[in-house]
Amino acid sequence: MPTGRYLEVSLTRACEFVKENICEPRKYDANFKGPIQNRGCTDIICCILFIVAIVAYFAVGILAWSQGDPRKVIYPTNSKGQFCGQAGTELTKPLLFYFNIMKCASPLVLLEFQCPTTQVGMLKNPTPSANFSLWNIQYILSQLNIFFYDYLLLNLPLVVCGHMSKPGDSVCLTCALLMCFLSLRKGIVHCYFEYAALKNEPGSNVTLQEIGFQTDFSVYLHIRQTWLAFMIILAIVEVIIILLLIFLRKRILLAIALIKEASRAIGHVMSSLFYPLLTFLLLAVVIAYWAVTAVFLSTSNQAIYKVFNETACEYSRQNCDPANFSTSNIKTKCPDSMCLFAFYGGETAYHKYLIGLQFYNVFLFFWCANFVTALGQMTLAGAFASYYWAFNKPKDIPACPIFASLGRALRYHTGSLAFGSLILAIIQVIRVLLEYLDYKLKGAQNKFAKFLLCCLKCCFWCLEKFIKFLNRNAYIMVAIYGKNFCTSARDAFFLLMRNVIRVAVLDKVTDFLLFLGKLLIVGLVGIFAFFFFSGRVKAFESTAPTLNYYWVPILVTIGSYLIAHGFFSVYAMCVDTLFLCFLEDLERNDGSAERPYLMPDSLLKILNKKNKTAAE
Repeated sequence: MPTGRYLEVSLTRACEFVKENICEPRKYDANFKGPIQNRGCTDIICCILFIVAIVAYFAVGILAWSQGDPRKVIYPTNSKGQFCGQAGTELTKPLLFYFNIMKCASPLVLLEFQCPTTQVGMLKNPTPSANFSLWNIQYILSQLNIFFYDYLLLNLPLVVCGHMSKPGDSVCLTCALLMCFLSLRKGIVHCYFEYAALKNEPGSNVTLQEIGFQTDFSVYLHIRQTWLAFMIILAIVEVIIILLLIFLRKRILLAIALIKEASRAIGHVMSSLFYPLLTFLLLAVVIAYWAVTAVFLSTSNQAIYKVFNETACEYSRQNCDPANFSTSNIKTKCPDSMCLFAFYGGETAYHKYLIGLQFYNVFLFFWCANFVTALGQMTLAGAFASYYWAFNKPKDIPACPIFASLGRALRYHTGSLAFGSLILAIIQVIRVLLEYLDYKLKGAQNKFAKFLLCCLKCCFWCLEKFIKFLNRNAYIMVAIYGKNFCTSARDAFFLLMRNVIRVAVLDKVTDFLLFLGKLLIVGLVGIFAFFFFSGRVKAFESTAPTLNYYWVPILVTIGSYLIAHGFFSVYAMCVDTLFLCFLEDLERNDGSAERPYLMPDSLLKILNKKNKTAAE
């Protein structure tokens, strides 16, 4: 076929594909009334592959535990391979001090399982002004573990109260918008008064270009042009918000109505609020298994000792055994030689492939962690989808929707969960390898290599974000229809592309509201932690512990954010699920008696739609 004709046919097919999948709604089965019950297993090959990988993962763990040295787990090891606090060694100091414990958060620990910082044995913990020791980290983790349960019991009612939204809450929305506009207007007025007050001040008319960059930022506050720039920026922001409210008013109202409907859905499916505990427990098991396996793999290497001699010796740098070195032939021929520790290694087949086993451990860690997260997303999606497609709410909502959805996900869609989490795990492992290469090439002078590596890291970061977004919506479609992963991902992607403006508005409104909720909780916990640890609360003055490390309240506050994020993630998943169900409802049904809309009346009112009766 000639090149021109081939190009014409290709463009024609591409246009038809875009028209069928994006520009026009799909043709649906009119008999669809909700999540199908007659399901079949999806992505069976990937399910089998995942099961085989898990079995092999257990085999790796058993092999590592049989070869690892438990002493290296019990007793800390310094940078020279010596144990701290073990009887019969030179180092009798029981504690290990990390010079920079923050380097242990590097992704390189996943591959090497060794903090890239100097470690020495110590008799006691360092002073509070020094960095953390290993024991301080263990204490903080134990306090966070206790705080998790206390905070969960105290703040669960705050999360539950979200289902009490009523139609009149749009008075609340008006107040929030008025406060936003008043804040902007106050900022503009303040900038104007500052601008006018500097009119006769000497040196205030200097331009920003003339003074250039200054390390003392207070200098800029004495220049009129700075306040003029602030005033213009705030005015532009206010104009943009007004225009968005004018042109996207209906879509913003739709997003708010969906968020309120999500509150009602959670109120009817209260067990969904406790599901993050199961996800947390499963993730804890995955992390613990990875950590223990990694520790035993890293301690599976044998201590290699070599002959060191200052004078000429034919056995120099050869392997030796320190247990009988003093009576060996080497000591006789080279009297001043010593048998010293060289490194950890080994020459057996197991030791040669040890790096491969470590890599497999990291890869399965990502795969299993993503699988647990995906299982939670599909379980919640199935439960909230059953709420949406119930014609008479809450009468038609199935009993125990969370347990029913969890059973469907595990029985029929383990392969789809494994497929989506496998794709994400591959990308995450590539990102870890790129971080490893970046660490190894830190001293390199090749500018082009650094630039290329930086571009690759950025590209794979963006790719990971996109795959997470696609997987999340694919799991929702799997939970609704029971199709395989690829088909569900395609349907979800094109459904969202056909409603891209609604997606953008809903995403931003939801993110903003959930961010305010998290900020409120973290702010309250942070204020309480400050007054509690500082002894300013009279009720806890006698029971408040002495604060030796200021990182403790900071980590407690961070822990409260993670807990709040876990519970608000249920809310976000509910909004996303109801949104996809809403879009499907719009494309499937027309409001007739044969195909009535299943969306709530609040959404029908915003869209100026209604369900017709048989007489109409």
